[in-house]
Amino acid sequence: MLAVQDGKNSIDFNNWLWYHIVMLPLFKSHFSIGKSILTLNLPSQCSDEGSDSVFKIAEDHKLDKVILVEDSFNGFLQAKKNAEDLKMQLIFGIRFLIAEDIDEKLSRDNNNKHRIIVFAKNDKGIKSLYKIYNRAFAKGFGHLDYKFLKEAWSEDLKLAVPFYDSFLFANLISFSNCVPDFSFCKPTFFIENNNLPFDFLVERKYCKENNFQIEKAKTIYYNKKNDAKAFQTYKCLCSRGFGRQKTLEEPNLDHFGSDEFCFESWKEKNENKL
Repeated sequence: MLAVQDGKNSIDFNNWLWYHIVMLPLFKSHFSIGKSILTLNLPSQCSDEGSDSVFKIAEDHKLDKVILVEDSFNGFLQAKKNAEDLKMQLIFGIRFLIAEDIDEKLSRDNNNKHRIIVFAKNDKGIKSLYKIYNRAFAKGFGHLDYKFLKEAWSEDLKLAVPFYDSFLFANLISFSNCVPDFSFCKPTFFIENNNLPFDFLVERKYCKENNFQIEKAKTIYYNKKNDAKAFQTYKCLCSRGFGRQKTLEEPNLDHFGSDEFCFESWKEKNENKL
């Protein structure tokens, strides 16, 4: 479960090695619409014919912590209750789209938009995260800017830079020139390798020059590699509902070109640590 408000069980994000593994498993559930085919059901609610569950995977492989990175708070209460029932620690974060200036957030010409992840260190952090989340949707259609984030920031939060959709990717691929001001926090940069042709482009040098923390990670949208096509089909269906026409014929679109975004791949790379 999440840490109590007195901070005794607060998550130590300064040292991610409390997980004692080679890379961090970053789960996402179907509550992030179109992003995952994993549920948050209890293991007792799962069946061989049904969808795979984050908590069933965690229980089967004796994980005592679940890192959940979502695009909304919709599944938080279910995740919190199930983690408590299973005596697992839940590390919860929200992925936001952010820009330097919120007034430019919807501009198609604004290449400085990018993603960040904000984690809660404890129960007080969850309240702070919820306030940021509410502001993002009340004022910016789910978007943030750094001015507001600095004002709302607290020591009970942790900022992480995702591997995909980060400002580094924006700078390298779309030739933007975004340099976020991280003076208010100490971000962690997640580094991934999912056998996509552009994975090697992300600059580790930037993190080292600025003394930022780097952690190897694996984003997990489905359980096994042979689930990749089901995931891709699901993304196509959801994208059509949002007016963005995507098909299986478009290569390397939103991770279409890899079957590595799964727990099976994470397990292969951490086999000696389980």
